[in-house]
Amino acid sequence: MKRWKPDFTNSTKQPQTNGWYDLREDWALIESSIASQYGIRLRQASDMPWSEFTNLVAGLLPETPLGAVVKIRSEDDPKILKQFDADQMAIRNKWRERQALQQLDNPEILKNSMDNLSKMLKSMFGENNVEVV
Repeated sequence: MKRWKPDFTNSTKQPQTNGWYDLREDWALIESSIASQYGIRLRQASDMPWSEFTNLVAGLLPETPLGAVVKIRSEDDPKILKQFDADQMAIRNKWRERQALQQLDNPEILKNSMDNLSKMLKSMFGENNVEVV
């Protein structure tokens, strides 16, 4: 039987690059979120298996520090975006810019994005009316 492994890069709203957080960039948020939600101090849990760590991160709630940032980064509802303050918009825009630059640096991701855009436009406007270069 094949074991299930959490995929932290898969999201329905985001291209499959890094999801909504980065293990390195967001490490302090991850540490504080696991401490606040589970009462586990990662620096003291040096023998924690990777699978357990990934399960803990996957189960973090929106009320944790990382959860709050992920909620801001992933928001697409225009009504909610209008209510964002300057700090929230800065968090969201910084992450979106980072993701866009990563796509430009990776030709395969860029090609997949362009292929998806082409399919979407063809479905919206008809096969014969769209040519993405």
